[in-house]
Amino acid sequence: MTITEEDINVTTISDGKDTPTKGSNGHLLNSYSGTDETSFVNQNGSNGHHLNSYSGTDETSSDERNGYRAIKNGDIEASKNDAAGKEPYDNLDEPNPNCCIAAIGRAQGTLDAFYKTHGTLIWRVIGAILLLGYAAYFGYAMYHRFGDEGSVRLLAMTGFAVFCVAYSLIKTHLGDHIYNGCIEPVVGFLVKHWKYLKWVGVFLIVGGFTAYIIADIAIKYSTNLISLSGMVVFILLLFIFSHNPARVRWRPVFFGLTLQMVFALLILRTSAGCETFKWLGSRVSEFLAHTDAGSRFVFGDSFEDHRFAFKILPVVIFFSCFISVLYYLGVMQLVIGKVAWVMQATMGTTAAESVNAAGNIFVGMTEAPLLIRPLINDMTKSELHAVMTGGFATIAGSVLASFILFGVPANHLLSASVMAAPAALATSKLFYPETEESKTTATNVQVMEKSDHTNIIEAASSGASSAISLVANIGANLIAFLAMLAFINATLTWFGARVGLEPPNYPALTFQFIMSYLLWPAAFLMGVRWQDCRTVAQLIGVKTFLNEFVAYTDLGVIINNRRALQNYTMIYNETGIEQRSNGDIFLGNTNTTLVGGVIEERSEVISTYALCGFANIGAIGIMLGGLGSMAPNRKGELSKMAVRAMIAGMTANFLTASIAGLLYQGSVSKC
Repeated sequence: MTITEEDINVTTISDGKDTPTKGSNGHLLNSYSGTDETSFVNQNGSNGHHLNSYSGTDETSSDERNGYRAIKNGDIEASKNDAAGKEPYDNLDEPNPNCCIAAIGRAQGTLDAFYKTHGTLIWRVIGAILLLGYAAYFGYAMYHRFGDEGSVRLLAMTGFAVFCVAYSLIKTHLGDHIYNGCIEPVVGFLVKHWKYLKWVGVFLIVGGFTAYIIADIAIKYSTNLISLSGMVVFILLLFIFSHNPARVRWRPVFFGLTLQMVFALLILRTSAGCETFKWLGSRVSEFLAHTDAGSRFVFGDSFEDHRFAFKILPVVIFFSCFISVLYYLGVMQLVIGKVAWVMQATMGTTAAESVNAAGNIFVGMTEAPLLIRPLINDMTKSELHAVMTGGFATIAGSVLASFILFGVPANHLLSASVMAAPAALATSKLFYPETEESKTTATNVQVMEKSDHTNIIEAASSGASSAISLVANIGANLIAFLAMLAFINATLTWFGARVGLEPPNYPALTFQFIMSYLLWPAAFLMGVRWQDCRTVAQLIGVKTFLNEFVAYTDLGVIINNRRALQNYTMIYNETGIEQRSNGDIFLGNTNTTLVGGVIEERSEVISTYALCGFANIGAIGIMLGGLGSMAPNRKGELSKMAVRAMIAGMTANFLTASIAGLLYQGSVSKC
């Protein structure tokens, strides 16, 4: 096929000037010429193909190298490659766009244009089809099998999803009308009369709580009031040794304790709340049990022979992977934001403090501050103290998962984690009150970083990989601390034996023995029965001076001992049971020794809440290392407040345990 000059438009560029020439068929050809051999020509022939020609003064011009059709002196001629029988594009990186490839390209372009025009409609149709499909599945599932736990779970999940969708639609289409017509007038009224309404609210809360204490606790379970006196003592001690008692704002303290109390009432004193958290605990345990599949594949069928290394530590990796996926999906940011809003609205804490405290419920002491990293340099001393206290008073979700496998009740661990967040803010603001003007507001705190992962697979892989250092640290610290504890106990036992303090006449002099007396008052004030106070005090001492992993390991042993003793007495009654001087219990009929003895179930529950935090000596270094790297110029201030923050965090755990002791009623309790 021959293309003439009339069939094309020619634009000749020479010495920086261009002159367009239009052919008879409307096609455009751009011809570039010059002394550079890399200049080129773009030609659109009448058949719609693009022809590129390179020309220049060099003998080996690019039209000879590339085999394109060239335009010279207004005529179109075949290149030398064509004359030599070579196919055009032989030497190009991209293949010759034959008719098939061109057709595919045109089809892709057509589909792309159609999607850009009708993309929204397409997704709506897909969504409608999926919704109808799920509706059909849900209806048949309810018809086929209703009444068991699985059907209730499916119903709850579907109801929650419907609520979220309905909320989103209402907020999108009617949100402004609802806010302007309903919410704004109510908020305006509250703000206008807040001076009086706040005292009405305080009176109702205090009056209602007092009436409940008298009617449900003081009359029936008067010994539980020891826990109430413990709360008063802990608060007074924090106030007396406060950094600035005159500047204490009581709103965070009051509403922090109120949130704790409300949450504890729901869990411990209502059947619905108790069953809900039992159900959640069972689902969490069930979810974590899937870790065994990976452990079995990597370590073999006998992986449980090395329970801690190959069964418990892998849970940390699995849960970290899951949390990373939730961050990628935006679920964590949403939940943390809502919890932070509740605490900020009720307690009056700043936005940064509230976001960090909410984050501590789910992630660790060094991960939660990442949510507010851009603000740390400008935070006040009181805010920094609150950030550290929140880290010391709570535990990471991945670590909590491991404690469940020790045998600690999952429902109480979950509730302790949530209750510790407002308690941390309350004790922090009492122990180190605000004396400066905060620079953080609800606007500039919207900095919760989105996941930088490109897809969900990368997020899961990154979460698993990031847990490697955590697992290694846990294992290394346990080896080191348990070895150090054994050395200290051996040394103390040797010194005690020099003066006759040794079994069987006296218990051996050990670190736990010393702690059982030093921290006995704290255990008693939390409401622990006096006969269990020394054991619980030992656990608190181990947690404070070693770490919470060792303490929960010991608590798990004690809980399992109680269950073993119950099984024994069901078969043999109380025959053959021997209480030894060191606290161990010997079961004669089965020739079994319950090392560490047993404590009441109520004391177990109080211990679960009291130990639920990272407040220990070793964690101070971790906290300073994490926050110091985010705010290098504040390291001096952080180091001065670290010990004070650890004490505030530990006291927050004691307050949470005291509330649990106040409301827990043993075998007749709702939970």
